[in-house]
Amino acid sequence: MKSCPNCHLNYDDTVSICAQCGTTLTYVADSTDHTARFTKEDISSNKVLAMIPYLMGWVGIIIALLASGTSEYASFHVKQALKIQVVTILSVLLNIVPLLGTIAFGILGVVLFVVNIICFVNVCKGLAKEPLIVSSIPFLK
Repeated sequence: MKSCPNCHLNYDDTVSICAQCGTTLTYVADSTDHTARFTKEDISSNKVLAMIPYLMGWVGIIIALLASGTSEYASFHVKQALKIQVVTILSVLLNIVPLLGTIAFGILGVVLFVVNIICFVNVCKGLAKEPLIVSSIPFLK
């Protein structure tokens, strides 16, 4: 996908000039995709370790930390799963607010469950993408 640096309109990859202002278009990089940082060998040999944190929560995070050794791929996914678990724990604080907090907690719980599934599928595909809901959290970069 290409984007105009002036108008911020998005265009197909085949277009090279913005139809609105005439500026040369630039490619938009996906800043949440880190797959290129890891070797194919690291990804293929550590997929199972990268899946465990998403399947088993805190226990999986600890197991993957202990078993991953020097795998940067497994370490990346441990960090992402840890972010999801921290947000899950913080969402419990929503229960302080009667009714609305409980509803928000339930909705956020479902969203975080879906994010966990998406991350698991990404590991199955050999990808290293930050989950959108926790990608803006600055710790564990």
